[in-house]
Amino acid sequence: MSFGHPEYLLALVIPAALLAYAWMRKGSRVALPMDETAPPRGTGLRILLHLAESIPPLSLAVAVVLLAGPQKLDAPKTKRSLTNIQFCVDVSGSMTAEFGEGTRYDAAMRAINGFLDFRTGDAFALTFFGNNVLHWVPLTSDVSAFRCAPPFMDPKLGNLPSWFGGTSIGKALKACRDVLVSREEGDRMIILISDGYSSDLGNGQDEEIGRLLRESGIVLYGVFVADGDVPGEVVNIASATGGEFFAAGDPGALETVFRRIDEMQVAELEKVAAEHIDHFQPWCLAGAILLGLHVLLQFFLRYTPW
Repeated sequence: MSFGHPEYLLALVIPAALLAYAWMRKGSRVALPMDETAPPRGTGLRILLHLAESIPPLSLAVAVVLLAGPQKLDAPKTKRSLTNIQFCVDVSGSMTAEFGEGTRYDAAMRAINGFLDFRTGDAFALTFFGNNVLHWVPLTSDVSAFRCAPPFMDPKLGNLPSWFGGTSIGKALKACRDVLVSREEGDRMIILISDGYSSDLGNGQDEEIGRLLRESGIVLYGVFVADGDVPGEVVNIASATGGEFFAAGDPGALETVFRRIDEMQVAELEKVAAEHIDHFQPWCLAGAILLGLHVLLQFFLRYTPW
């Protein structure tokens, strides 16, 4: 056991002195008129009286201990290790193609919102890209902004600037990397959702970007929401970082892919060192018992001058 203010324990000399006085003093001697009867005497009665008089000093000692702030070590706990997850979503014109009951963009945003529900405790960011990049939601554990994002960047509504028309995956991944390296705490992950081929990944750029992400401690997972084979360049980047690229031919498969990503990137638990916490309960209980006994004993067990 430790104390927040151990210097206060020096005051225990006061109740110790009172306790010694209660046991060492002989008490008042009063001459009583007796009619052919000897006054009651006995060691047992004297001990009971001393015990009764010991209660106030003991109560004072408990109060001193409480003022000193008793503490104990809490049991070691574990907490979820933070993962910084950057969603990188393609909003080029091809994302308006039909995909299930909506468009590819609609299905992607629904899957992202579902992914947020079973990754509680992580930090998320949202980036949209076409030929250029727009960081829409900064890294945050508050996911409410994600719930409101879909209508604003929906490519089928025609509100996007013209420079969002193409697909520049390489530029988007570099921009997401710049965001993630600014966070010193936690793991780093990019989830790329696209449906097209990117011209800025040729001539060895895919290998260069894969190396850059790997050296930055970033794992890339990707989802290809279109028919056909996944472009080899993005597969190379994901493999270089220790991630994987998936093809999702329908909305159901898209949700399955996100669950698969969650299973592959398992949240780690890290031990937290035990901390000192207040330990008042046993002392408060002892003080309450002592005070209760003191009140009861005052009715029938105390020194009186008559």
